[in-house]
Formats: sequence, structure tokens, C-alpha cells
Amino acid sequence: MTDRKPTPAELNALDVTPGEAAEINAIAHPLLADPAPDANDDLVQIDSTADGVVFITINRPDKRNAFDGATVAALYEAFETLHGADHVRLVFIRGAGGTFSAGADLGWMRDAAGWSESDNRDDAMGLAKMLKALHDVPALTCAIVEGAAMGGGAGIVAACDMAVAVEGAKFAFSEVKLGLIPATIAPYVVEAVGARRARQLFLSANIFDADYAAHAGLIDMVLPEGSADEFISMLTDSIGENAPVAMGEAKRLVNDVAGQKIDHGLMEETAKRIARARVSPEGQEGVAAFLEKRKPRWAE
Repeated sequence: MTDRKPTPAELNALDVTPGEAAEINAIAHPLLADPAPDANDDLVQIDSTADGVVFITINRPDKRNAFDGATVAALYEAFETLHGADHVRLVFIRGAGGTFSAGADLGWMRDAAGWSESDNRDDAMGLAKMLKALHDVPALTCAIVEGAAMGGGAGIVAACDMAVAVEGAKFAFSEVKLGLIPATIAPYVVEAVGARRARQLFLSANIFDADYAAHAGLIDMVLPEGSADEFISMLTDSIGENAPVAMGEAKRLVNDVAGQKIDHGLMEETAKRIARARVSPEGQEGVAAFLEKRKPRWAE
């Protein structure tokens, strides 16, 4: 770690040429049906595979994938749509052009400085709802961090179930340097790294690298340069035999039991859930396939 102030170049992460940007992630948007009026399909792109893997790409490479209101709305629509996609097992989140996200768009920040407190509260709720929608996606969510994940971008990383970063990636929660606080992302960062570490990261506002992010618990591992696609293939293959509905129920189980007192009520609730799973179509098929030494239908 370093205690120096982030430079504008670092906060904006990596530059890409217009030609490079045009070649990045030219992917379809098959899962979105009726986007919100302020959502822009060009800002967030979605690609999906037949075996239940979805790629969500923040697509503002000329702005280092910084957020503005329209980008937040488009991300919210994407994550909300995935709540009803029971066949989806795995969701990867990336930034176009070699940068995950530089955080808040400077123009958006400039506009917000002139808004009333009420208007700012409404605007912040948009970001809060987007993060909650990501956190509640039933599938396994994984951030692939390249270049930089600053401020709200690092908040998206924290709201995912897991995250990896390519060597050289930089992170920061620099809000206090601007007289602000990382409020809407705080619940997810605290969940990821713990309260003590969050205090250190938020109050120091230091830039830190991928190794420190892994040490802190913000990401799960550091990938060698050029190995992101290999990691994606490995993780995709590793969950190919998992039942999609069961994955969602397992994720909800963690969310519901975390922090709860282990008492008779919790014991009853967990017993009900496994009983329900055993008689569910997936549970019946999965056990039958195991006993018959064949693949379950969802893994064929």
C-alpha cells in the first residue's frame, strides 16, 4: 500500500484508443426485455450462453467505465432481469477496454454538487438499488477486475459473491479525499472485508493493489496477466454439473443464516429447507442420477 494521493491518471485507469474501444465486447443483449426509460442498452451489454453463463459488461471504455445515472439504471435493469432467470448458474461482470470501473463519472459528480439534499438522496437510492439487485442475483456472481476498480466500482466488486483481479489492478475507496463517504457501497464492503478493515480502507483512502485486495478479502485471487479468459473457462467448467435452482437456494440460505443465533427456530428453518430440497424436482433428479451413476439432466 501507499499513502500518496491518487493521480487523475490512476483514478481514470487505462487509456484505450477509439479503435480499440470499438472492437471490445460487441455482444448481444438477449436477456433484457423492457428497460427502464433512463436505461441505455449501449452502456451495459449482456451476452449469455446456452449452459447458463451470463457476461455483463460495463461499456463506457472512453470514460474508463465510470458510472453516471444512465449507467446505474442500465446495470440495475440487467441485474433485476437475472432474478427471474432460473437457468442461469454463473454471472461474470467486467469492464470494457481493460478497466473495470473508475468509479463516479466526473460530470455526474459535478451535477450532483448543485442538487438539493433531497435530489441527491433520490440519486443515491438508484445506486443503492442497483447494488442490492446485484447482491440478490440468485446465480453465482463473479467480478473480473482489470485495470482499476475505484470507489463505486470497488463497491460492485464487494457486492459480488466472488471476485478476481489481474496483476496490476488498482483499488481505492477515495471518497473522504473529496469530503464524501462511501455510503451506499458500505454494507457490501463491510460484508466482504469486515468492519475493522473497512474502517482502515475508507479512512485512509489509499490506493492498494490486487495482492492487498486479496489479503483484505475484497477479492479471492490474483490472476497472472492474460489469464482472465482461462479463469473464466475453469470456473464455468467447475459449476457445469451444479443444479441452477439449488445454487440459488444455497445462496439465499447463506444470506438468511448469516449472523443469526443458532437456536431452535433456526434449526427448524434449515430442516424445512433441506426437506423441501429433497422433494423438489431437482433434488429428486439429482439423487436419482447419483444412484444410477449418470449425469443429471441439467448437466447433460
